[in-house]
Amino acid sequence: MSRNNLLVQVFLLMVFLLYPSCGKMNADPSYVGEKVTYLIEPVGIAEYHDQGVVERDGSELHLTTFRTELLGFRDTEKIYTDPKTRLPVKVERDLLLWTKKEYLVEEYDQERSCLSVKKYNNKKKVKEYFFKAKGLIHNAVHLPFFLRDSSDFRIGWSMEASFPREFKIQLVSIEEIQVPAGKFWAYRFTSIPHKFDIWISRDPPRVPLKIQGMGTLGYTFVMKERQITKD
Repeated sequence: MSRNNLLVQVFLLMVFLLYPSCGKMNADPSYVGEKVTYLIEPVGIAEYHDQGVVERDGSELHLTTFRTELLGFRDTEKIYTDPKTRLPVKVERDLLLWTKKEYLVEEYDQERSCLSVKKYNNKKKVKEYFFKAKGLIHNAVHLPFFLRDSSDFRIGWSMEASFPREFKIQLVSIEEIQVPAGKFWAYRFTSIPHKFDIWISRDPPRVPLKIQGMGTLGYTFVMKERQITKD
């Protein structure tokens, strides 16, 4: 497999987590400082870190980072969201595939349901892509952490999702699962068509415990540990 094809597949892996439409939610200050570490099966590690509200581009935005390391691949994402809605505003990505470096900027226009993705090499823009959705657009990596704040979780609960294809995300069961961090009762969400499953702990703070993709790569994220850090 060529390096370019591998990079495309890794990008699609993250996109398969989808971008759903949902109502407004308030950021929970108790999550600030939260670090969640995941093992990526068959091999790899990832870390989610909530860094609270920061100033960016003249606005106060909520910053979380997500760092992924696989064999020959690293991806560090800075995810800036609206503190009131938790909807993404901007995402900055530093990627390294073997020796090839790339820098991507995702800019979200929630009013027009549009997303632009700009690709840079040595600070020079080389490509730009535009996407149009039918509703609010989410960041794929941030989705499970956004979803945890939904209220009214019950079997059969669902919401429509689009980016750009249309999907439904549905709560299908409450089940006990085992991850490296321990054994938990969890809400299990699935997508229709079936592209992924997400398990979120039933009890507060509703941590995403497991994320499983159904694509050819067969990736699975499982929680190793969670901690709250204080600056």
